[in-house]
Amino acid sequence: MIDLSKSSVASPMVHTVDVDPGTLWSKESAVAIDAPPDSDTNPRPDATWPREDLRTGLCGVVSPRVLALPGGGFRMYYSQMLPRPGFPAGANDYDNASTRILSAVSGDGKTWVPEPGVRLSSQEGGAGEFRVVSSEVVPVGDGSQLRMYFECCEGSQEVTNSIRSATSADGLKWTMDPGVRVESEGHNYASPRIVFLDDGRCRMYLFDRGQGIISLLSDDGLEFHQEPGLRIAQDGAYDSLCAFAPEIVRVAGAGYVMYYAGYSQVSESSATRADILRAVSVDGLTWKKEAEPVIAPGPGGWDAAKSSEMCLIRLPGASNESPRYRMFYEACDGTALNARGVWRIAAAYS
Repeated sequence: MIDLSKSSVASPMVHTVDVDPGTLWSKESAVAIDAPPDSDTNPRPDATWPREDLRTGLCGVVSPRVLALPGGGFRMYYSQMLPRPGFPAGANDYDNASTRILSAVSGDGKTWVPEPGVRLSSQEGGAGEFRVVSSEVVPVGDGSQLRMYFECCEGSQEVTNSIRSATSADGLKWTMDPGVRVESEGHNYASPRIVFLDDGRCRMYLFDRGQGIISLLSDDGLEFHQEPGLRIAQDGAYDSLCAFAPEIVRVAGAGYVMYYAGYSQVSESSATRADILRAVSVDGLTWKKEAEPVIAPGPGGWDAAKSSEMCLIRLPGASNESPRYRMFYEACDGTALNARGVWRIAAAYS
């Protein structure tokens, strides 16, 4: 959660909530951001389409990240998946798909309007025709600038990739920072998330493919050093294949809450499933997993096969009301081979 309406500077306040968002979430009946239909595989960034248009998973939208804006309202950054030249299966062949980072705005956190222009293309982000994914946007210093951290992948999910960054004064036009933030031969990293600490440093939580969720520290938001150990290991019933994409809030006076995505396989003959899971921590380093998912796939609907990478916002309300929250998450309907299909950005509320 990045809430610039509480603080526009780089401080723990942007992640801090008064009330734990909890474990009880109700799925909403409409998607927040829909995938382009099969008939538009080279869409305008601000295009919208009729719900009934045919979609088979050639295109998709994933990795929602939302900023609550200082003046009210919200901006969502997300990755749009499209077919890469020569690979017509598109998002259903994710390793060979292309992505770009787009944005949408909302006054109430429910109805979203895609914005014109591309926030970051794969070429601008250093990935060639492949993928820039999982954008995390946070304030820099006094808040006069924003920094976007993102996964830059120039091939399949098995190749060495990097976490890079860009800065912006308005959240729309982005300029790449020199160099890379995180890269290590033989490692494939994904879903960077930033938490600001009381001592002025920041902690990046990061998926290290094959391992789980790790963390790194930085004094300046540019040079990061890995901390010992794993924050979340891939050792549970719901995250035995993959534990990634943490969304972290700091509950005032009560430590930290993490929501994260877990991939598992029910049996050797079944396709993978993805659930949204939860863990809690006093210090942000040692985490205790909760036993059951807070959002599970299906039955049927947008997320019939997978409920995955997510983010939270605190909903506007009267001062005498308990805070309520909305969760946005990537959802796959499982209508294609191997439980793939159309990826959309769905929502739930607490």
